[in-house]
Amino acid sequence: MQALAIMYHDVVENGDFESSGFSGEGAHVYKLRREDFVRHLDAIARATAAVSTVRKLEGRPVLLTFDDGGASFHHPIADLLESHGWRGHFFITTDRIGTPGFLTEAHLRELNRRGHIIGSHSCSHPTRMAALSRAELDREWRDSISRLACILGDPVKVASVPGGYFSHEVADSAAAAGVEALFTSEPTAAAEMRSGCRVLGRYVVQRGMSPAWSAGFATGSPAYCWRQSALWKAKRVAKALGGGRYLQLRQAILERKG
Repeated sequence: MQALAIMYHDVVENGDFESSGFSGEGAHVYKLRREDFVRHLDAIARATAAVSTVRKLEGRPVLLTFDDGGASFHHPIADLLESHGWRGHFFITTDRIGTPGFLTEAHLRELNRRGHIIGSHSCSHPTRMAALSRAELDREWRDSISRLACILGDPVKVASVPGGYFSHEVADSAAAAGVEALFTSEPTAAAEMRSGCRVLGRYVVQRGMSPAWSAGFATGSPAYCWRQSALWKAKRVAKALGGGRYLQLRQAILERKG
């Protein structure tokens, strides 16, 4: 099967990028201003009626996902999604629950009650998830999923990989923890099965991208999807060659721009 999954992060009011989610320009580059996010959702609504969730994977669905667990998931993101009749996939860094800028347990229960999908984004949000040992991977998935299930009173079977560092062992570990759908950062519509877990790619939206990008991702437009895929493949080579140096250089460049 194929799915057109789009990855967002936080949505902030008045350009206050510190108000929700992780701090620093490395995180802020993925955060949208509320007014911009509204335009992105409107563009998707005009482009397609296929927005769905992993509960109903039929045809070539559009899936809206949100990483990290920032306080903006509760407001304004969930409210804006619901104004279109949509539900989102909210992936939570469980070590951050209840800390400044992140969702509380009460927020998570309410979002679950309102029909949104709550999933794991690991416990600690490792910088390079694929570099962890199998024991460390198992702890990140198992403990985060267990905590979310305790909060929600429901099983948690969906997750996303933090930082974009994916490997087959990351998927195998997630599957062993009970994950049935795992989202990566690879910009692709193709889905594959790994150890009984469905692995889905995502197209990422960053600050400064026009609403046409979200609409293009939602319709599978080659002009947008292929362009991001080519850039991602180039970055994957740079990550592999640079290792930790790649992350340091990226952070320095972003902080200078910020």
